[in-house]
Amino acid sequence: MAGGDDNHPVTVEVCRGPERFHTVLPWLDSWHSFSFGEHRDPSNVGHGLLIVNNDDTIRGGGGFGEHGHRDMEIVTWVLEGALEHRDSTGTHDVIVPGLAQRMSAGRGIRHSEMNASATDTVRLVQMWVLPDTQGAEPSYEQRDISDALASGVLVPVASGRGDDGAVTLHQRDAVLWAGQLGPSTAARAPAGPHVHLFVARGEVELEDAGSLAAGDAARLTDAGALAIRADVNAEVLVWETA
Repeated sequence: MAGGDDNHPVTVEVCRGPERFHTVLPWLDSWHSFSFGEHRDPSNVGHGLLIVNNDDTIRGGGGFGEHGHRDMEIVTWVLEGALEHRDSTGTHDVIVPGLAQRMSAGRGIRHSEMNASATDTVRLVQMWVLPDTQGAEPSYEQRDISDALASGVLVPVASGRGDDGAVTLHQRDAVLWAGQLGPSTAARAPAGPHVHLFVARGEVELEDAGSLAAGDAARLTDAGALAIRADVNAEVLVWETA
């Protein structure tokens, strides 16, 4: 592979799902790709600007009660079920599959994320990236990108560079792409300096990495636009950051 330099050599690192940090509570089953909460590993604190990639299953009636954040761009992607969001900006929304949601904590925001159902589970991936501006006005944005996802290619979900149809990140060097790939379909990962590919569902073949199952991730550094192929229905979330 071409590319890379002395500070950022070309790397393709595969991280298997069962090797992630794991939190189990009566209402929550959560897998953490990076250090989070009580799970600390100084060698695993993020990839590029992405510092949280939590794969959460919340049981009926459960959820994250009101708590605060500041100076963080938080993107929530629901895979199954419905998630009820409330925050201190006055926002009250329900997030379901196909909706892109971004919350900018800025100088400080309080919010809750609860399962909208008393009986059914909700599964989501919550991702945090560092902003390029500190102390901004807290804000919230949500968009329906279901039609774009149906195209079967990678589409922008959240972007700091103005990609059409994506919610806006306060980070000019970050884009989140999502792809719902059908059998015998292929896409290409973005050729960014740091790319984090997470398999949310199904299984894919990633060029130079091999087979990736649900829960697996690949951390790419200056690896170029690698091919992603699916032979079964699969869903991937791909961060491209500086």
